[in-house]
Amino acid sequence: MKIFALFLFLLSTATCTRMPDIQNSSTYLIPQPVEIQQSGGSFVLTMASTIGFDNQESRKIAEMLAQKLNVPTGFSIKAQQIRAGAIQFNLNKVFVAQIGKEGYALESTPKGVVITANEPAGLFYGMQTLLQLLPKEIESKTAIKTNWTIPGVKITDYPRFAWRGIMLDVSRNFFSKEDVKLYIEQISRFKYNTFHWHLTDDNGWRIEIKSLPKLTEVGAWRVPRSGHFGQRAEPKTGEAATVGGFYTQDDIKEIIQYAQDRNVTIVPEIDVPGHSMAAIAAYPELSCTKNQNTKVNPGTAFAIFDGKWKSLIDNTLNPSDEKVYEFLDKVFTEVASLFPNQYVHIGGDECFKTYWAADANCRALMKKLNITNVENLQGYFMSRVDKILKDKGKKILGWNEILEGGISPGATVMSWQGIEGGIKAAKMGHDVVMTPSTFAYLDYQQGDQTIEPYIYADYCKLRLKKCYGFDPVPDGVEAKYILGGQGNLWTEQIPTLRHAEYMTWPRAWALSEVFWSPKKTKNWPNFVQRVEKQFNRADFAEINHSLAIYDAIINIRSKDGKLKVEMETEMPGLDIFYTIDDTMPDSYSTKYTKPVDLPNGPITLRVISYRNGKPIGHLITLKQDDLKRRING
Repeated sequence: MKIFALFLFLLSTATCTRMPDIQNSSTYLIPQPVEIQQSGGSFVLTMASTIGFDNQESRKIAEMLAQKLNVPTGFSIKAQQIRAGAIQFNLNKVFVAQIGKEGYALESTPKGVVITANEPAGLFYGMQTLLQLLPKEIESKTAIKTNWTIPGVKITDYPRFAWRGIMLDVSRNFFSKEDVKLYIEQISRFKYNTFHWHLTDDNGWRIEIKSLPKLTEVGAWRVPRSGHFGQRAEPKTGEAATVGGFYTQDDIKEIIQYAQDRNVTIVPEIDVPGHSMAAIAAYPELSCTKNQNTKVNPGTAFAIFDGKWKSLIDNTLNPSDEKVYEFLDKVFTEVASLFPNQYVHIGGDECFKTYWAADANCRALMKKLNITNVENLQGYFMSRVDKILKDKGKKILGWNEILEGGISPGATVMSWQGIEGGIKAAKMGHDVVMTPSTFAYLDYQQGDQTIEPYIYADYCKLRLKKCYGFDPVPDGVEAKYILGGQGNLWTEQIPTLRHAEYMTWPRAWALSEVFWSPKKTKNWPNFVQRVEKQFNRADFAEINHSLAIYDAIINIRSKDGKLKVEMETEMPGLDIFYTIDDTMPDSYSTKYTKPVDLPNGPITLRVISYRNGKPIGHLITLKQDDLKRRING
């Protein structure tokens, strides 16, 4: 009897566990829920199935699910106000503290699925989990015949952080209204709740300001250029500016409503006082130089580093000119009236003060303020902007440079230059969103630099595993000051939504789990298995994504004048084959098992990864000069 009891106990723990073995599970959820218990059987969705909702607040979620299910299944399921739908959405009559405002409970049995939450946001996230429980074919844009089964599970889930963001830069390259809506739809599926919209920069002003029409008549357009950003030719005299676009205020209202329906808050960014060349092209009098020939930057290098950054073209607003603050008051009046959330992001980053230092009025202002360092003028500028926003009922949010010169106690800081700015801000009592470039810049190279588009510098690399290893709460910082984290997608080298998807996924899957799931549940081998399932779902959804996780990682060391190559892969269980004899590698070539000493001479290293006897990674080719450039790199 003791043996039989032990058998029953082991059986029960195998089928009911907080963190199931993903290899034996039918659930491949990203982000991983707080608690998930496997149970027997499954629910089968049919054309006779019903979707129920308990009140008008839950109706929109139920109708959204019906629309999502009917396309791939070919069914005509309708949402109904009933209490016993095959899939049922209910709002709790008594607030359940454990799950908070965005959490949910989901229970699936052979009889049906019930999703409960305190607020509609939780029902929305429960719906997203339900969709991931269905077969990958649910992502199809056309009807498919398959068994629409949902495994028996019991889930309790809620987020670790309140701020779970993705930023999209639409200044460097313009994305249409439909592109933006589709991107918001995609991030909402992985429980992101904040869309940071970078609307203005040197390369384009994208938001209609009716009181300042030149901002979009002039500032939204630049001359056509091809080639790498930062290496393009300057605009020619008389050349037509035909590339760009902007969002009307009606467009913005439509996008805001679309986002709100998906529990996504939009945070607009108007980047000042630097990164303002598009605004200055429209209104040159806003700058210190008042250069009437200022053009929207098409990707031209306009600054050099000589110990510190120096600007070659004036792209900053003049902090000593009252007309600048009148201009900003008009801009923020219209921005504040459009966006209902509490924050307006005011940038504050990379403000090159070359022209401030040379300007007589700026020097006079510094003397009046008893400022000896031109850097501190930014603090004065930000205090003026802060007052403008406060008067409109908004809260200031900016990159970590807004700490320079002092900021108001209520300001919120986004730490992008590592985590140090965030640590400093938190210790000063400011709320912080952690978004360090080292873990969260989705425009950085995610695979080998011979394959991925080059961006900024050789060190700008960010692999999936490093994203997954991010923790927004540094040691020694009170967690209450860390609102959460955010991934940022700057678009200098991203001209299309298709490429934006490629750069976003799968790294934003990793960040979604960082921001949502409990820290203690992190498990890299478990996560990559779930990533592979998401690859299949993304294929059905026609969403682009990188497969760099399968590629070999090649590191070169030098000792006593000889090169040594070390190789690995992020994805466990892959084999690496290589050649140095000018032949193409395959599974019959030399298999990498330990660091290899490379012979002297003009060799070419070719590397490819395999799984189960079939090639799975990109072919990587490195000539001798490439190898030397990678020494200890």
